[in-house]
Amino acid sequence: MKMKRNLFALICVSLLAACGFQLRGAVQMPYSTLNIALPESNTLRAKLSRAVTAGSNTQLVDTAKESQAILGITGDSIVKNVLSLNSAGRVREYQLVRTVSFRVYDPLGRDLIPPGQIVIRRDITFDDSQVLSKQAEEHLLIKDMEDDLVQQLLRRLAASKPDFAPEKSDTKS
Repeated sequence: MKMKRNLFALICVSLLAACGFQLRGAVQMPYSTLNIALPESNTLRAKLSRAVTAGSNTQLVDTAKESQAILGITGDSIVKNVLSLNSAGRVREYQLVRTVSFRVYDPLGRDLIPPGQIVIRRDITFDDSQVLSKQAEEHLLIKDMEDDLVQQLLRRLAASKPDFAPEKSDTKS
């Protein structure tokens, strides 16, 4: 019995290794210091700060002047769209859409990553007889969307290839 269990575990591990699965490790960002240009009380800032501190070699700084890169959120909205109606004309499904526009730039205002936008969508069913539980489910989906947003922002920061060389001035010798 124990041999079968060990063999089964070995097969599972082999299959996971063969498919390319690996745990998410530390993110290697090309920035040594980063400033997140959001208010301290913002939940997105808190999650981003936690993710950068725990999962990368980049240090967070409080001021833009001290940083090598500044992450600015230029737009953030959550919209609740009606997807379908039941036969009585009541809403049966919603779609939550979170759209975040961002910009990564240096202290001189030059873009290190072109301005971008991340759109995350989640569908949720609705039932008039379960309003409170559906509101709780909606809040959980919004938190999940925020976690997904943080991971996507980190991947975009890690994938960027900024040019930190100073701009050449046009001087005649």
